[in-house]
Amino acid sequence: MLSLKHVYFFEAGIGILANTFLLVFHIFTIHQMHRPRPTDMITCQLAFVHMVMLLIVLYISSADMFKSLGFPNELKCKVMLYVSRVSRGLSISITCLLSIVQVITISPSSFYLSRFKQKLTKHIAIAFFCICCFSLCSNSNMIINTVAHSNRTNLLNVSKYCSLSSINSIVRALYRMINLSQNIFFVGMMLLSSMYMVIFLCSHQRKSEYLHTMSISPRTSPAKRATCTVLVLVSFFVIMYCVDSIISFFSAVLWKYEPVVLGVQTLVGNMYATVSPLVLISSDKRIVDILKKVINICQFFQESVK
Repeated sequence: MLSLKHVYFFEAGIGILANTFLLVFHIFTIHQMHRPRPTDMITCQLAFVHMVMLLIVLYISSADMFKSLGFPNELKCKVMLYVSRVSRGLSISITCLLSIVQVITISPSSFYLSRFKQKLTKHIAIAFFCICCFSLCSNSNMIINTVAHSNRTNLLNVSKYCSLSSINSIVRALYRMINLSQNIFFVGMMLLSSMYMVIFLCSHQRKSEYLHTMSISPRTSPAKRATCTVLVLVSFFVIMYCVDSIISFFSAVLWKYEPVVLGVQTLVGNMYATVSPLVLISSDKRIVDILKKVINICQFFQESVK
């Protein structure tokens, strides 16, 4: 169990560093560009949400850090678990928003959603505000149900210090229905947008093969690279979400969290927040060019010293 804890500490550390780098890069990019890409704004939001989510998990998992603040344990539990649940809700909704925006970006002028291209930045701000408000409201039950850990038998332990109290079955079913409907909607929109992007990529591949037969050298367009990146992110998120949902379902049915199960769920739940910035960094030509220049400078200095 100690080694498992070290693993997700390492996972959280890598994710925090990668998301911080991605966030800083896109903040400078948005600040310098008069008309930043819509996907840059969404990537910035996603990196910030994932960084907060990983920091919260790191804080909750560390006993020394949890004892560091002078607030009552119950208040810290309520704040930490509420922010954690809200950030997870924002992660799925912003990923969904990213896939929809990419569909709008690559869609031809005859496509219905192409009319939003001109004011896409404004629509993104409105959409982000709406999903933030919805996520804050839909997870409000965490403030009421979260309590500090005790020896009571009707508590569901979610960490060493925090637990969830049992509530009325009707209220619990209502909140579960809201969260389930929200997640089904976002995952469904991701799958629909992914189907469209797959069709776009297949069409683009046929066009590239045709250009190749005409002795014209095909080049991978930025739109195709960005579409492939979003497709990878959405696919990976759906897989991790399904695995996490299966673990959560059995834990909720049994109303019991085993330490090993909790550790595995923490690993799975944080996997997307850790991997997504690495995928976005490796697929962004601007970042890759900067990293190559840094590597070349370092090699030049090493050769100079020798």
